[in-house]
Amino acid sequence: MRVVIIGGSGHVGTYLVPRLVEAGHEVINVSRGQREPYQPHAAWKAVRQIVADRAAEDKSGIFGQRVRDLEPDVVIDMICFRLDSTRQLVDALRGRVQHFLHCGTISVHGHSVQVPTTEEEPRHPSGNYGIQKAAIEAYLLGEARRGGFPATVLHPGHITGPGWAPINPAGNFNTQVFVQLARGEELALPNLGMETLHHVHADDIARAFVQAMAHWSSAMGQSFHVVSPAALTLRGYAESVAAWYGQTAHLRFLPWEEWRATALEKDAALTRDLISHSPNCSIAKAQRLLDFQPRYTSLQAIYESVTWLMEHGVISISA
Repeated sequence: MRVVIIGGSGHVGTYLVPRLVEAGHEVINVSRGQREPYQPHAAWKAVRQIVADRAAEDKSGIFGQRVRDLEPDVVIDMICFRLDSTRQLVDALRGRVQHFLHCGTISVHGHSVQVPTTEEEPRHPSGNYGIQKAAIEAYLLGEARRGGFPATVLHPGHITGPGWAPINPAGNFNTQVFVQLARGEELALPNLGMETLHHVHADDIARAFVQAMAHWSSAMGQSFHVVSPAALTLRGYAESVAAWYGQTAHLRFLPWEEWRATALEKDAALTRDLISHSPNCSIAKAQRLLDFQPRYTSLQAIYESVTWLMEHGVISISA
């Protein structure tokens, strides 16, 4: 099949594109620039690259037509964050595509009532990102159920993999947290460290997209969580990282306002957003309907990412 990926050079596309090429599909990548994937692979030589500024073309109303004119069988949209952009694409592709897959986020849930959270739980998104993604999901699934538009939504957790920093045990991207734990230094965590994070390796997300395509009859009109088999508590995560380097985690727990004063403003803002949601999502539906079987646990995915950061000199644990 001819597969058009919008934003295929990012974290997930690095793994997804080679998987699709190796499966025999014709792949077209539509992106804003010519950024290299995070991991090299010979399969990229077979990919047709289309440069397009989606934001500008959305404003002029031509982006959907551009994608339609590529005559895709399947469209995978990795980088849509606004409902109006999704509407334009659906209007252009209606009746012209066999499968449309949208990359969502577990942030559509906001806070959970029961955990692990299932896809059927009511949505309580907060913040523009989560609100827009929840609106996109509702629109796509509505179009699938009422109008037969062949949409599937996959909701990844905290994307992790070699080449970029994972969300750390304090709930932000400050890589110094890993250094502190590896050196056996004291680390302050907010509250009692029992809030949760739910990571997923980028390659497992790629596998989920391929599985959704292979099980299209079960995937149509459905949304699926794409996360590791289990979430991590902040405390358990920190203790595990320290143990990787032969250390015992020296943790100090501070009430939120005190902890916030110890962190950079941008780090504290992200931590507050993540721990207020404390994602902990079920993958039972994806396992049942898509035969999705993650290769990585959260800790395995994070270990691979942190090891890459150390091997490439991004962080160092030497004194």
